[in-house]
Amino acid sequence: MTADRPHDLGPGTGTGPDLGTGPDLRIGTGEGAGTAPGAEVTATPGHPARSADDSGGGPDGGILGRAHRALTLGIISVVSLVAFEASAVNTAMPVAARALDGIGLYAFGFSAFFTASLFAMALAGEWSDRRGPLGPLFTGIAAFGAGLLVAGVAQGMGTFIVGRGVQGIGGGLVVVSLYVVVGRAYPERLRPSIMASFSAAWVVPVIVGPLVAGTVTEQLGWRWVFLAIPVLILLPLVVMLPALRTLPRTGPGPRGGVRQVLGSRRCLLALAVAVGACLLQYAGQHPSWLALLPAAAGLALLAPGIVRLLPRGTFRAARGLPSVVLMRGLAAGALVAAESFIPLMLVTQRGLTATLAGLSLTGGGLTWALGSYVQSRPRLEPYRERLMGLGMVLLAVAIVTVPLALVDGVPAGIVAAAWTVGGFGMGLNISSGGVLLLKLSRPEEAGSNSASLQMSDALGNVTFVGIGGVLFVAFGGGEIAAHAATVSAASGAVSHPAAFVAVFATMALVALVGSAVAYRLK
Repeated sequence: MTADRPHDLGPGTGTGPDLGTGPDLRIGTGEGAGTAPGAEVTATPGHPARSADDSGGGPDGGILGRAHRALTLGIISVVSLVAFEASAVNTAMPVAARALDGIGLYAFGFSAFFTASLFAMALAGEWSDRRGPLGPLFTGIAAFGAGLLVAGVAQGMGTFIVGRGVQGIGGGLVVVSLYVVVGRAYPERLRPSIMASFSAAWVVPVIVGPLVAGTVTEQLGWRWVFLAIPVLILLPLVVMLPALRTLPRTGPGPRGGVRQVLGSRRCLLALAVAVGACLLQYAGQHPSWLALLPAAAGLALLAPGIVRLLPRGTFRAARGLPSVVLMRGLAAGALVAAESFIPLMLVTQRGLTATLAGLSLTGGGLTWALGSYVQSRPRLEPYRERLMGLGMVLLAVAIVTVPLALVDGVPAGIVAAAWTVGGFGMGLNISSGGVLLLKLSRPEEAGSNSASLQMSDALGNVTFVGIGGVLFVAFGGGEIAAHAATVSAASGAVSHPAAFVAVFATMALVALVGSAVAYRLK
């Protein structure tokens, strides 16, 4: 998930939901009574309806103005928590996989998170549409913390992967709920700014996260990277709760109970997609005739579910909303698949410590925030589609540059330099995609469109991390796992650069395909 992240809550999108305050108060419709044509009207309990064209310089005029300050700070707190977790886990994963004798299942440590989040995103969309975003938001935060605890106490790679799955359920609930909150609480003119703040919330975590996680991993052990993070959950809860209580509440409809939400067609389809993705990745990493059975079952579950969950025309890049959703999956998938293997490459092939390997990704987080800020400038609004295409090109350049670190004589620092370029491209692309989705969404499609964008994000992650894992094993990466416990990475005795080159070359191609989709965004 990207939730406007450098890999998304990532990480990390958006919706244009009905405010729930009456037929004349809708986001982006220009139909508010008593306003000029084209003006939008917003209202929340305790704050009178006002035109979005008004308040440009007043105390309530920005995302940190009096009307939105508490909610903005609460949202930034949640995004910062997810950002710190992502940075820390990326740094600790190679060490955790080695300690649990699970490098052969390394990709599953990431894909379990994204696969579980697929179902959770559909659940959050239905839940938010029927009963409002507060239930899925706080349930998601609790599940996120529980998953960290399970992973932290795991005695085997299987339990660790289960913990990552529970964490993914929490992440999926949180990311969709947050964007429903944004759609209800912020007028359209403020959405580019709140999107940019999502990325800005990553700045400190991506600087501090790898350093802290690397130090904790080397001095105390990798488990404390997972076990310490849940303590931070209390802060966002305390900050957000008062502001969230002022949001308009959505009462349950005639079919709005919990059982009806869980049994809804969309949730059942998402569950089928998640199970299908798991079966396909399992079959891909166990090449044998027996693997054909789970592969066939996985494909039978995955294909029809995806087609029905995403907007019609997504896979043929139909103009408008379908292409926005498709590009999100390509961008997120290419980034996460490549980023997942960078620390492993630097630790096993270049002999870097977990701390230094994690720090190589820090620059990307910083430039992601810069790219998001650049796209939020009003003068660039007419060029939003071009910015998204440029972002994909920059990501492709970054990914194809990374494996140069495997060449003798090329400094490992080239990875950090490349990732600053890729991060800037993602900042341009992801935030702009969220703004476009808000413009193209009808108010009554609040949860479903947000869930579709986030599911495309998660599906891209699952698909391309899975493909990366298959390529890694097929080109000899499994031998790294077999010798990890006995061979020093610095000795160079176990070196399979082709396994990493195959992953990065494929993901660079995916990013280039995404740049072509930019021509279909309008």
